[in-house]
Amino acid sequence: MTNSPNPVPRVVCDFQLEEAVGYLLARTKSNLSNLVTQRTMSELGITSTQGSMLFMIGTGRCQLAADLARHYGIDASAVTRLIDRLEKRKLISRVRSSEDRRAVRLELTPEGYAIAARMPELFGEVTDKALAGFTSEEVGFLKTMLRRILANTGEQCP
Repeated sequence: MTNSPNPVPRVVCDFQLEEAVGYLLARTKSNLSNLVTQRTMSELGITSTQGSMLFMIGTGRCQLAADLARHYGIDASAVTRLIDRLEKRKLISRVRSSEDRRAVRLELTPEGYAIAARMPELFGEVTDKALAGFTSEEVGFLKTMLRRILANTGEQCP
């Protein structure tokens, strides 16, 4: 006796995934991340997330592991593993805060700063490739719309 597969509900069959804004945003983020990782792996030996984290630490936007977890929307244990890898490569160091001995700040080493300094150009080149053919007005409009999405979902935008 063979088991027939469960019938797929009509709502699943009819859903136009390619037209879903969330899907398009997720695919765009994934593709951009993959393009950056291809560059960072070949040129710097790190992933795009590691490079981005070095940049965020270097700019002072994220100085604690908890800041990174919130910014990237990942759990603390995953951030700890990423920090451990960066520390092992001598790109960051953990420094106990003088104001709050419980807090451990993250600081870049000179090698970490060198990589962080490369990230804006690398991000820019990947973004330029992705936005090829867009007018400056279209890019400005896209930024405005993305900022509105972020604001609508609870993030404060500069």
